[in-house]
Amino acid sequence: MAGAKETPRNKLIALMYLVFITMLALNVSKEVLVGFGQMFHKISNAKVKVNESNEIYYSKIETNAQDKKGKWIGHDDTAKKIRKKSNEFHDYIQQVKNTVTEKHRTQNDDPELKKFEVMDKGEELDMLWFKEGRDQDAQVFIDKILEYKAEVIQVFASQYPQYTQQVEDRFDIGEGPNWVIKNKEGQEQPWLNYNYQGFPLISSLAKLTMMQNDIRLTESDVLTTLLGKELELESGVTESNYITLLKTEKGAYYQGETFDGSVILGRKGGAQNPNSVELKVDGRELDESKYELIPGGIKLDISAGSPGDKVIEGYLIFLNDGIESRIPVNQTYSVIAKPNSAVISADKMNVVYRGVENPMTISIPGIPDNKVRARAPGLKRSRGSKYLMNPGKGKTVKIVATGTLPDGKVVSTSTSYRIKNLPNPTGTVRGEYGSFKIAKSSLVKTTVGATFIDFDFDLTVKTIAFKVKVPGKPVIQCSGNRLNAKAVAAVKRSPAGQDIKIFDIRVKNPKNPAYNFSRVSPVICEVTN
Repeated sequence: MAGAKETPRNKLIALMYLVFITMLALNVSKEVLVGFGQMFHKISNAKVKVNESNEIYYSKIETNAQDKKGKWIGHDDTAKKIRKKSNEFHDYIQQVKNTVTEKHRTQNDDPELKKFEVMDKGEELDMLWFKEGRDQDAQVFIDKILEYKAEVIQVFASQYPQYTQQVEDRFDIGEGPNWVIKNKEGQEQPWLNYNYQGFPLISSLAKLTMMQNDIRLTESDVLTTLLGKELELESGVTESNYITLLKTEKGAYYQGETFDGSVILGRKGGAQNPNSVELKVDGRELDESKYELIPGGIKLDISAGSPGDKVIEGYLIFLNDGIESRIPVNQTYSVIAKPNSAVISADKMNVVYRGVENPMTISIPGIPDNKVRARAPGLKRSRGSKYLMNPGKGKTVKIVATGTLPDGKVVSTSTSYRIKNLPNPTGTVRGEYGSFKIAKSSLVKTTVGATFIDFDFDLTVKTIAFKVKVPGKPVIQCSGNRLNAKAVAAVKRSPAGQDIKIFDIRVKNPKNPAYNFSRVSPVICEVTN
């Protein structure tokens, strides 16, 4: 917290809120769910690290109060009040998260909440807060936010008023007394409904975790302000009292973007510039033109690279009174593929057709196509992420996609598709179907075929035989796709106005001759002179 200026981390959180809002009422793809799931765990991990630092600061303030007395007694009282209220609010949110994920964890055998692709529904949180009669439960959450914000302002910001607006902004839930905000159409809507009602479970978990992270960051801001110069370097930069941290403007980068993160000293934020740098980024030596020395670390200016996790390792080297200290660096950042379109799917349309090559796209976010393998009966790769599926017997087929992450770990996901037979073709004469008029001279010269009306595949079949019924004459069997001499003679002798039926049309798919079409609809031709 630095006056009214938002930190890069807070800008990331604000951006994440906007992204989650766009997920409302969408049938989100598995790729997007996995992407937000990865963000959920990254935020959770970041929250843990902030809390670990906070515990060190709490201990230092308490020790100062015991040893130095004076102002530190008041600082210790402030810190303990903030700590108590922060833990109460943080633990309440954790209870909510545990409640809405209990069914998922048990039914999906997912205690660590890593099966993101099945967290596409939000009924658990909707039942908890938005079901009729649960208004009081929803109001408890609103009250907890207001109580926490009021406590921080009263206990801390009253002493340091320049931070009041920062606290207000971090826990802003709109305007009272109903706590509404304006949605994208400019209409007023309750803040709680706007942010949580109808969202996928994984997005709600991430937003709740971001609020927990806000709590820990607020504690950190309070503690660092109270400690002040106590956090400054006491005896130079050494391996024993500093670690390195990776500071980024956002949590993940799209392929091709410039990665502008900074590797800095994390414990006390020392103001000394490194004297030299020995770093590798993803195994490649870092050129001097790709970074800038800054107080306590370096600022990078490199291409983010292809999707996947990138490792920054090596040393920041400091000189103190002629003694060299080599601070180890071992950090990672993630690059995800940049989306170029929305993904909307229909739950009931996971269908492949028997008898044709079904084109499919199979990929795993963040993993190159050459590291992804898909398997299923009748499935073959054509190129890159493009596959062709020729399903065989049975009613369903399961496609399993497996990918290898940069660290060697393997991830796998599966999707089941229903197998359906091709629809019955419709018989045609001269490209027309059903019942129609045609001159006898045209009928005896034309071809008999079949077509698929309103079918998604451009499928061409070959006629191998059919039958002709002229009123008053025996049924005539024809081979190929044209009338034989006997059928031609019968048609020519039939009077105008008679209906000639062409039926029992037999067709084959040249690309899959083994597939048998069960029935082809007949054609009724009313002949004219």
